[in-house]
Amino acid sequence: MAAKRSGAQNKRSQRKSVSPQAGQALRSEPPLSRERIVATAVELLDAEGVDGLTMRRLADCLGSGAMSLYWHVDNKEEVFDLALDAVLEYRGPPQTAGSQGWRGEVVHMLEDWRASMLRHPWSASLLPRRALGPNILGRLEMLSKTLSRAGVADADLNAAIWSLWNYVMGATITRVSFDLSDEDMAAAQQRLTGLSERYPTIERSRLLLDNDWDGAFRKGLDFLLDGLTPG
Repeated sequence: MAAKRSGAQNKRSQRKSVSPQAGQALRSEPPLSRERIVATAVELLDAEGVDGLTMRRLADCLGSGAMSLYWHVDNKEEVFDLALDAVLEYRGPPQTAGSQGWRGEVVHMLEDWRASMLRHPWSASLLPRRALGPNILGRLEMLSKTLSRAGVADADLNAAIWSLWNYVMGATITRVSFDLSDEDMAAAQQRLTGLSERYPTIERSRLLLDNDWDGAFRKGLDFLLDGLTPG
């Protein structure tokens, strides 16, 4: 990663060694910065999803030429990495969460993580296959430190982190992709009622009518944290 970044910096240094005419042309365009590119990329991803982001489309949104973007980012893959990390920034729990001890801190971290991805649904599909940026790594470090301070043994720490990661990712992706209307859910539950002899338990629990996504997430998280609580 460090070698790649060093190489990217060298490439940018080489690209800046251009003729005065090229420099004048660049200055005539609207000013660009990496921060502006990332912010616009996030807006574009929110509006059109992953497939809607191309360097040409991004340049159009910025009122710039596509080649001008490469003065600030190497390629579209880097834009994805930067946009993803930007929307997953974590500023830490409020004092009310900290006063509840380690569980309150962990719950706040993970609920904030899920809420961030739900605000930007494309992030849930990108995160499993992108490089981990500083904001994401910062979240994982804070989570690991909190669990370690709570008494989770080092030998169990990785399993605990991945269990919580998988839970948040699974819950978020399910929520993002589940697009049945209330009418569709009611119709599906009605069909399930007709099959109650085959599926009595999920019919009795009214599974297909339960749309309390936030409540289910929190209760499931409590189940996980109960298992992580040092005995």
